Amino acid sequence: MRHEEHAEQHDNREHAGPHHSPGGASWSTAARATLHCLTGCAVGEVLGMVIGTALGWGNVPTTALAVVLAFFFGYALTLRGLLAAGLGFRAALKVALAADTLSIAVMELIDNGVIALWPGAMDAHLSDPLFWTVLAIALAAAFVITTPVNKWMIGRGKGHAVVHPYHH
Repeated sequence: MRHEEHAEQHDNREHAGPHHSPGGASWSTAARATLHCLTGCAVGEVLGMVIGTALGWGNVPTTALAVVLAFFFGYALTLRGLLAAGLGFRAALKVALAADTLSIAVMELIDNGVIALWPGAMDAHLSDPLFWTVLAIALAAAFVITTPVNKWMIGRGKGHAVVHPYHH
């Protein structure tokens, strides 16, 4: 079946499954969507910190690079699945932006907020256990806070709900 037909067929079905139940999305669906975003965010965050540190950048440009890369890798993970499902790049990009933007933004706000507010975390080097401990705590906090956001969005047919028609 062509993916456009699959999407149309999905749109024509009554949305009573776990992704679009009348009472909203399930917590497990929201957690999976959040974990998906968290993976891309974590890769981007760490890579940004490594690059910024290696280049001798200060906290602000390093954090900015980490955020940009978090969005890049978050979108890239979604794009990979959509392109593999047969969607064209332009359509896949639109779906990825709709699916991930709010989730990644909330995640980055929480993640970077925890790091910025944690005493000594902004000055910790990659070889310092404080860096990795605070990063893990920040990502965990981002996951906990972003999961209800994703649950709310998916339950309303937004966020990762727009990706579901392309899953097999």
